[in-house]
Amino acid sequence: MTTAIRSEFDQGIALTPHPDGAGRYDGELGAGWRIGGGVNGGLLLAFAGHALSLAHTARPESAGHTDPVSISGYYLSSAVPGPATVHTEVIRTGRTLSTGTASLVQGGTERLRVVASHGDLAALDGEVRTTAAAPQLPPPEQCIGVEHAPRELLDQAALLERFDLRLDPATVGWALGQPSGAGRIQGWFRLADGREPDPLLLLLVADALPPVTFDLGMPGWAPTVELTVHLRAKPAAGWLRVVHATRNLAGGYFEEDAEVWDSTGRLVAQSRQLARVPR
Repeated sequence: MTTAIRSEFDQGIALTPHPDGAGRYDGELGAGWRIGGGVNGGLLLAFAGHALSLAHTARPESAGHTDPVSISGYYLSSAVPGPATVHTEVIRTGRTLSTGTASLVQGGTERLRVVASHGDLAALDGEVRTTAAAPQLPPPEQCIGVEHAPRELLDQAALLERFDLRLDPATVGWALGQPSGAGRIQGWFRLADGREPDPLLLLLVADALPPVTFDLGMPGWAPTVELTVHLRAKPAAGWLRVVHATRNLAGGYFEEDAEVWDSTGRLVAQSRQLARVPR
């Protein structure tokens, strides 16, 4: 089974079964998803998450478990544009969730190790109880688009050109040399080519905004150590609202919490990552 090529994102996570089978899938990490010294961590998580979706689809007992529900990735070395193979193993198959591991490898070097539980988000119970509130943002046309990003930022973050990202003006003082110090960046997100969101795209979105350390006056690439994403529902079509924030930077590391809200106002994904302070 292969993914229909519908957009740059679909091409970015496209996989085919390895000739020897055994739960291995081959793909190509594109240069258009680079940030700093390597390929974006959210794209890598979606790449590995897609491989596990295919692995579950290939097994009759877990064929309906194509959506990541909880996925954690440990980043072992910087991935670079070029061929990559994902080795998958289904560890447990249950009625509502199936759990597996994935290892993303390039040239014999492991880049990412993942543990994830997949299920069917559309089959989840409809009851929602939450005290969380979506970020209040100006309309997209009143926010700051990628076209206004400094050239030096785009040179270090090619993936931004794949996005239609509109940042809240209240959280982009860092771009003018005036970071707020609050450690918060938020805005509207959709793909530049118009592809609508789905669960795999949410894994990318959880790591799509500039690092919150920019708002602490610390520009530069912030390498991810670990990223966990919880998916709460299938996203509706349209703009996503995304907020990234940190509360604790210490010892050369910081956490970055993210929430992703869909066009209906539903909280569809939450994530936390541990990252290194920019060099």
